Amino acid sequence: MSAYKSDFMKTLDERGFLHQLSDAEGLDKLCAEETVTAYIGFDCTATSLHVGSLVQIMMLYWFQKTGHRPITLMGGGTTRVGDPTGKDESRKVLTDEIIETNKAGIKHVFEKFLTFGDGPNDALMMDNSDWLMKLNYLDFLRDVGRHFSVNQMIQRDSVKLRLEREQHLSFLEFNYMLLQGYDFVEIYNRTGCRLQMGGSDQWGNILSGVDLGRRMTESNFFALTTPLLTTASGTKMGKTAAGAIWLNADMLSPYDYWQFWRNTEDSDVEKFLKLFTVLPMDEIKRLGAFTGVEINDAKKVLATEATALLHGRQAAEDAAETARKAFDEGENAAGLPTIEVPRADLEAGIGVLGLYVTAGLCSSNGETRRNLKGGGVRINDKAEQDHTRMIIAADLTEDGVVKLSLGKKKHVLIKPV
Repeated sequence: MSAYKSDFMKTLDERGFLHQLSDAEGLDKLCAEETVTAYIGFDCTATSLHVGSLVQIMMLYWFQKTGHRPITLMGGGTTRVGDPTGKDESRKVLTDEIIETNKAGIKHVFEKFLTFGDGPNDALMMDNSDWLMKLNYLDFLRDVGRHFSVNQMIQRDSVKLRLEREQHLSFLEFNYMLLQGYDFVEIYNRTGCRLQMGGSDQWGNILSGVDLGRRMTESNFFALTTPLLTTASGTKMGKTAAGAIWLNADMLSPYDYWQFWRNTEDSDVEKFLKLFTVLPMDEIKRLGAFTGVEINDAKKVLATEATALLHGRQAAEDAAETARKAFDEGENAAGLPTIEVPRADLEAGIGVLGLYVTAGLCSSNGETRRNLKGGGVRINDKAEQDHTRMIIAADLTEDGVVKLSLGKKKHVLIKPV
């Protein structure tokens, strides 16, 4: 039974979001007594966020759902510096044009999970370029820099690990902590925000903001982080052989997104249902108790519910139906991911090794070769083990495609154009 009194803290606790808290009792009391404002920052390093950011988005969802006001902070300014956290080398410096393109690409995802507007707990979207781009360097050093201890800064993990490994850390990156801390103070001055949330890798940066806020204002600031999320096999959440699991539909189809969740490891199902769906806890516990073949039913529920949150209920149900036809009935379902290849190439013949890599089913020719030898490769639902096999026009089905399969769950259609 949770010891927390506020709906927000109780919800985060029972669903597994809580990891580090600067003042758990004080934050719980605040959330129980008033409408609180909190923010999470998202740097604009790609045109889409990936599933690794979903824990933070879901935390904002529950924050709003329990009566509070969330802020999504676009890092239009901090992206120009680059966060050294978790990086072995300096981030590539992006042009202003690329940052603006990336910012536009990630903004709309938040509208799927949050309600924006002018109400007391409607979400706000802010951009730290609005204040960081106008800073006067000497004023910033005098007003903000004097509150930071270099002794403490070099003890933060983001800096300490790079120094211990004798890896280059630029003065540009060293300033990131100051800028993120200043963001907290600026957002507080504009909105009254007193809570910054994020992943556990941001703990040091967030604490710097809490400390700076206390020094520059007369208010008490709070920090909250989520655990570093890995799968049961130890891989980082969202990292797959085929690449990142993007949240934008133009970078990863709803069907492929559904499949990602369907392929969840058995021991992760209940944890992921808590974090990535809004199903009631009683239903999650019921599904989490499934074992054996039944666990696949729980995985399908996870896939459909998680996909519905991001892409809508209809897209989720369409993906589930496509999967059912492809796997249960062995049909060439039109909704399967499709890769177009030049018809001339298919008529000349395309090697099976390279084609599986092109289709994103394997990461290398060697991996394809191993799967061929292990019996995991099927072409048009027929097992194939010959690594010299050429895919030719004669392999086209009545639907005008060639169906490539890896195991029972991964399928791609090859379509000549």
